[in-house]
Amino acid sequence: MLGFKYKNDEHIFNEKIVNDVPFLSYPLFENTGIVNHGFSTRLGGVSKGCWTSMNISITRGDDPKDVEINKERIAGAIGVHKEDFTYTHQTHTTNVARVMPEDKGRHFMETDGLVTNVPGICLVTFYADCVPLFFVDPVKKAIGLSHSGWRGTVGKMGKVTVEKLVKEFGSDPKDILAAIGPSICQDCYEVSEDVIEKFKEAFDASLWEELFYKKENGKYQLNLWRANEAVFEEAGILKEHIAVTNLCTHCNPDLLFSHRTTGNARGNLSAFLALQEV
Repeated sequence: MLGFKYKNDEHIFNEKIVNDVPFLSYPLFENTGIVNHGFSTRLGGVSKGCWTSMNISITRGDDPKDVEINKERIAGAIGVHKEDFTYTHQTHTTNVARVMPEDKGRHFMETDGLVTNVPGICLVTFYADCVPLFFVDPVKKAIGLSHSGWRGTVGKMGKVTVEKLVKEFGSDPKDILAAIGPSICQDCYEVSEDVIEKFKEAFDASLWEELFYKKENGKYQLNLWRANEAVFEEAGILKEHIAVTNLCTHCNPDLLFSHRTTGNARGNLSAFLALQEV
């Protein structure tokens, strides 16, 4: 075991170490037998300083040579090829792009979500407290991966991604398996009233008690995990097809990068999702 502090005892993740590279995977997706996937930790790479050690983001100021070695390491651990990585360049939008064979290696600008039905392409998104959203349609053999901070959650990025899978590949939401990845928990996520007003506009009042509560200092504690689960359900995904994280980035700063913990002096965590090649 890697020593994570989980919020409960539910078996959401498998902790794996392959070739000395730790990562997290979901039994929900492993059981389909059609994808390679994972979520990185801070461990198993060669980056130094505040990027220690598994960082593959090129936007944080890390040494590009170290980043390339890290890409090779994490790709090998998950069972994909780094040349097949296809990336988002995230700006807290709800833009979702379809990835085609010619897009391998591309960075999609102003894009926070990717979908594909092309085997071998590995979708890659980046995190350091925001919410990773994974989607696998085992019937149409299509996948999606999206980044959802509070702005993306208000914009219902999960639903937008499902709608993209429906539009591009004919997916039925009832067939889609979905997961909410490691991100900041409600206990750690204090926000101001202006953020809560956005959530009040986006979510039905019947959910407010589950999503946030006000403190004596006038600030609120916000539950992005429950909010994104509600978005999944609104999109038509069955509750039994949803895996909700019990792992907080801010509670595990030695194992996971957290913006709330270190600010901009950090690397990024990464989510990976690829359809297996036949």
